[in-house]
Amino acid sequence: MGLWGKGRRYRSRLITFFMALATVFVTLAMVKYPKDAFDSAIMGLNLWWNVVFPSLLPFFILSEILMGLGVVHFIGVLLEPLMRPVFNVPGVGAFALSMGLASGYPMDAVITSKFRKNQLCTAVEAERLLSFTNTADPLFMFGAVAVGMFAMPELGVIIALAHYLSSFLVGIIFRFHARGRDRQTPDAAAPAGNIVVRAFRALYYARQEDKRSPGQLLGDAVKSSMNTILLIGGFIIVFSVFLRIVSVIGLTGLLETAFVWLLNAVGFSSSLAASLVSGLFEIDIGTMAASQADAPLAEKVAMAGAIIAWSGLCVHGQVASIVIESGIRIAPYIFGRLLHAVLAAVLTLLLMSHGEAVSLALSVPAAAMSGGGWSPMFWLTRFEQMGYVALLFTALLAGLSLLWHAGRGVRLLLKK
Repeated sequence: MGLWGKGRRYRSRLITFFMALATVFVTLAMVKYPKDAFDSAIMGLNLWWNVVFPSLLPFFILSEILMGLGVVHFIGVLLEPLMRPVFNVPGVGAFALSMGLASGYPMDAVITSKFRKNQLCTAVEAERLLSFTNTADPLFMFGAVAVGMFAMPELGVIIALAHYLSSFLVGIIFRFHARGRDRQTPDAAAPAGNIVVRAFRALYYARQEDKRSPGQLLGDAVKSSMNTILLIGGFIIVFSVFLRIVSVIGLTGLLETAFVWLLNAVGFSSSLAASLVSGLFEIDIGTMAASQADAPLAEKVAMAGAIIAWSGLCVHGQVASIVIESGIRIAPYIFGRLLHAVLAAVLTLLLMSHGEAVSLALSVPAAAMSGGGWSPMFWLTRFEQMGYVALLFTALLAGLSLLWHAGRGVRLLLKK
């Protein structure tokens, strides 16, 4: 125990010293290259204001209101029969999964953190949930990546399908995470009775416990959501500056050499190393670099899929800042992102070998996804599409859960 305690203290000191030196180094680099730091900060601010702020803030506010109204508790009871045996998380996890799928990073982290603070899941269940609900916005994959970067709308189906299938696989694998520390939430052992009636009862009791008036609930939702969106904006700007400084001082060259060795080991073109370096830090720049690399199309799409699944240190920083106060460890999340990236790349390669059949079977009007500028009408359409995806996926999960619950009831009757 003494050696373990000393080891932890030394590790903590080492991390503290490293962070202090790194911060001083970046600060001095910003002083030496002020124009690069300023330009990259403006770029990060524009990204936050034009893309992140209008697309995520409405969903942040709505998720807060839905939790206050008890709708999330209703979903939790209704989807417990599906989420518990498949992913070993409470039924409310389906809400985080649906909202994360519709609106992208870091919506799932915000909702999972709220679940933990409201005692709707344990710390271990939150870690499991965070490992596979951190998915990209489908409009980003269909519009920005497939149409905007690759100029091949048919690739959107392949990229999105590989992304979500690999995410579900990560969730199934993570159901065994930290079984020794597992303490299931009270709703894990569901009481007898009609599941729909119990779901409405849970909604009513949750609303009674909240006791806030509609006006107060809306005000608290806006206040909390604004704090979260400002926090995300700060991280986007900081990582935008950091990435530019790292590039200017030449550290990306060392990382690129290491990634060339890795790519050669797996048989990929070494020209994709630059996209891996960029994607390590930021998802948009990394996927753009992958689409422009001088490599076979299948390898470029697989690399883009891996970068989207990894999501970048910028997103990881946002997630860490959101969940750290909830007692959720960030290490399982990082491992989940690595696993997701590997699985997404493998599935993308497999789907690319049957790309034409997949695209024809699951064709999507990509032109509607690409958008035509950042006008109010575009964001209204975007919000409508994202809401539709969230509702559709939640309804699909609810249907599967009810079928699963009914099937279990029939099996119990047959045993009797």
